[in-house]
Amino acid sequence: MAGIDPKDQLKELGSTLGGIEQVLDLDAMRRDIAELREQSADPDLWNDQERAQGVTRRLSYLESELGRVETLRQRLDDVATLYEMADEMDDAETRTEADEELASLHKAVQQLEVRTLMSGEYDAREALVTINAQAGGVDAADWAEQLQRMYLRWAERHGYPTEVYETSYAEEAGIKSTTFTVKAPYAYGTLRGEHGTHRLVRISPFDSQARRQTSFAGLDVVPVVEQSDHVDIDESELRIDVYRSSGPGGQGVNTTDSAVRITHLPSGIVVSCQNERSQLQNKATAMNVLQAKLLERKRQEEADKMSALRGEGTSSWGTQIRNYVLHPYQIVKDLRTGVEAGNPTAVLDGDLDEFIEAEIRWMRQQEAGTG
Repeated sequence: MAGIDPKDQLKELGSTLGGIEQVLDLDAMRRDIAELREQSADPDLWNDQERAQGVTRRLSYLESELGRVETLRQRLDDVATLYEMADEMDDAETRTEADEELASLHKAVQQLEVRTLMSGEYDAREALVTINAQAGGVDAADWAEQLQRMYLRWAERHGYPTEVYETSYAEEAGIKSTTFTVKAPYAYGTLRGEHGTHRLVRISPFDSQARRQTSFAGLDVVPVVEQSDHVDIDESELRIDVYRSSGPGGQGVNTTDSAVRITHLPSGIVVSCQNERSQLQNKATAMNVLQAKLLERKRQEEADKMSALRGEGTSSWGTQIRNYVLHPYQIVKDLRTGVEAGNPTAVLDGDLDEFIEAEIRWMRQQEAGTG
């Protein structure tokens, strides 16, 4: 926005923020907050732990969102005052301070605008993430574990609670697969563009000749099911296996056969849960994961039918979406949006927001183009 008069920039930002406030419906947000505060003050709420956690998570999220918008509006008013002071006193230092704050505000408003683009049927849901090692042997298993850490760190940076349901460790290093939830409103809408194949190029730490290795890991993101969802599952179409939970190096998480693996025979979908101590709890969680995956499959089939009716190709989620190159040069590049980062270490430590924001805008453009 360099070269544009600050007054015009302020007017444009004020207009953008006004549009965001309208879409988010701040009055409705305040009503929801008041209602949730009332619910959270009810001592009987904690008789149902799951519901209580849902209420407190939702309340925390809405308070944070409202505070974010109100703070931006206040900052916008303050920077306008700062420019007036700089003009009145003809003070270059105050003007520089105002310019820096305006640039920071511009970025913050753009980030908030991304949230208003998430209007899909399931975008407001929490996210269920599954990572699988693909081609590349032990390097792929190690890469899958790095991706798990990257997303858990990303969630941690944002204060989003996570729960790992199951991790299947590889024999030499890394993991074969993992499933975890990101328990925050709009986690699915935020992360759904991460769905696809992630490719790593590096000097293999597992190769005695230090050769360059390319490895792949697949990421699957689906919305967490809610009570209103209806997914028919015929118990006779399930194979349920129980086994002993294990960690890296064969360390027992517990000493009973409490881990549960469910295979849905018609679709071939396999889900597992081993994080709970009780077999019954693990089975209930695994059934929720299976419902989420079947719901997403149903949604995808409906989307493919609509695409076929329009004469378009079916949507391909198995495609490569991002390259992480650590050798011979260092770069992370998204193949859809063209966004690049020259510091893979920061990205692998959870610095993903630039990629995620760009892909949310990209997906919205794609959906608008096929709507």
